[in-house]
Amino acid sequence: MQVVCADIGGTHARFAIAEVDGGRVVSLGEPVTQKTADHASLQTAWQAFEKIHGGPLPRNAAISVASPIAGDVIRLTNNPWIIRQSLIPERLGADTYTVINDFGAVGHAVAQLPAADFVHLCGPDTPLPGLGVTTVCGPGTGLGVAQVLKTADRYHVLSTEGGHVDYAPLDGIEDALVQRLRRSFTRVSTERICSGPGIVAIYETLATMEGRPVPTHDDRTIWTEALDGTDSIALAALDRFCLALGAVAGDLALAHGAKGVVIAGGLGLRIKDRLLRSGFDQRFVAKGRFQTLMAAIPVKLITHPQPGLFGAAAAFAQEHS
Repeated sequence: MQVVCADIGGTHARFAIAEVDGGRVVSLGEPVTQKTADHASLQTAWQAFEKIHGGPLPRNAAISVASPIAGDVIRLTNNPWIIRQSLIPERLGADTYTVINDFGAVGHAVAQLPAADFVHLCGPDTPLPGLGVTTVCGPGTGLGVAQVLKTADRYHVLSTEGGHVDYAPLDGIEDALVQRLRRSFTRVSTERICSGPGIVAIYETLATMEGRPVPTHDDRTIWTEALDGTDSIALAALDRFCLALGAVAGDLALAHGAKGVVIAGGLGLRIKDRLLRSGFDQRFVAKGRFQTLMAAIPVKLITHPQPGLFGAAAAFAQEHS
């Protein structure tokens, strides 16, 4: 069965055609990426993909969205589009469809992808657990969080909004970071720091502590300067970002009772080498009396280039098998 897959985030809308069978993804076609800012709605982006495809699309849809899925009307967290599920057959021409939270989709990808699509970050270099909970989290436009629960005969994905829990600073620099963010936000969530845009506040905090001028840089500029090493403050901000992500991933694993953790998202893949060389692993396990427990959890990075699209197809396959 062919399925149109869509992965709708705050910045990009990605589309592809997948083949599914027996509750699993058989193949995923070449993805097409569009900027959400270039389209008024999901429908117009869908129509643009149809033109690129060069013919009628399959009448099955698997849609991953960066938003909680509650009720008919979906308002994306970092995107002005509004999706009404009841209008999907009319607007998109889909007779059968699945709509899932974006990190719920990534959870399905984690459950179905082979071991070759993961690299080891820290903890024991063993496969992800075949039973129990795996925590999935990843920085992008926001911070996505989900859980994968594997039982003896199947798996279950639990979408969450764990990226919006309170951020817990662990040293004086992070205290200063939270104080800076409180000027703009009454409540500082983990997403304000452990996401792509979060590096701006980290950068500005470090520059202020150094007594340097605080230039007005957007997050894209800071990430570029950090990854190519042209700005020492940007590079320090990247190191701080990795520390914060390690601490947050460990907190989520504790909260979920996880036996494995997967870091996902396009940004996670971009900083793979830095994560391996940073203090991510020390922060992940530094949970006081539970340090021994944390050290026994394998932590992986998903390397599949389109886990959102693959996972949307996997969610459709599981629901409509």
